[in-house]
Amino acid sequence: MKRRRFENLAMLVVLAYLGIALGVWAGWWGSDWRLLVGGMWESPSLQHWLGTNRLGQDIAQRLMASTATAFEVGLLVAVVTVLVGGLVGALAGYFADRWFDELVLWLLGALEAIPFYLFVGALAFALQGHPWAMQLAMVATFWTSTARLVRSRTIQLRGATFIEAARVSGLTPLRIVRRHLVPNSAPILLVQFSLVFVAAIKAEVVLSFLGIGLKDSVSWGIMIAEAAQEVLAGQYMNFAAASSALFILILAFNHLADIIQARIDPKTRLAADRRAIA
Repeated sequence: MKRRRFENLAMLVVLAYLGIALGVWAGWWGSDWRLLVGGMWESPSLQHWLGTNRLGQDIAQRLMASTATAFEVGLLVAVVTVLVGGLVGALAGYFADRWFDELVLWLLGALEAIPFYLFVGALAFALQGHPWAMQLAMVATFWTSTARLVRSRTIQLRGATFIEAARVSGLTPLRIVRRHLVPNSAPILLVQFSLVFVAAIKAEVVLSFLGIGLKDSVSWGIMIAEAAQEVLAGQYMNFAAASSALFILILAFNHLADIIQARIDPKTRLAADRRAIA
């Protein structure tokens, strides 16, 4: 019961954040994050729940809009990463020890040898002006781990009876990968989706803080970057709001990722059940 309580709490936190993001997308709140609605550094009040920043912008409005930005970046990067990594990894595993597999392994090794933030920052800087520069940079970095895991799973499955039957029936390799191998890697893809979602949000915060992330929007990273000067003046609300929102979402989603992995992995699930019984 205690484990269930923590699981339910994590789920409620993530759903609450998602509800805020949906409200921003629907235009119910958070649309006035650009407007100068008050004076400089006003204290929290009924009109401005978290006060205002140095420019007089409502911090609560900016916090809600930043939540929507986090979900936009996280969902987009996670979906594309899982699709690309899953497909490439499945093809590499199906054609293991052939030229395509060798090419994929070389590419994975080359990309993973480059420091993460250095590569993402350089690629995002090179694509400046492109509306999806940061997201493309993240996908180019994150797909490698998914591809490696799916490749290993595919190598285990390619000799299975149902794969042999599909091959004998005349299905092309691409159809076998799409119909049989990728669906059988769904547990891995689901776990990777949750991990990449969190990693993309954290990377966006770091890149936006450094000034090479989002430009025409607002995010927790931009709010923290703005708060760097405010903290020196003794104003902490902007920093506290953005960093707390980031911390709570990442903590809850990481817990959900652990739950998903425990439910999918039989060994992990069995160990958890034994601990619960004990």
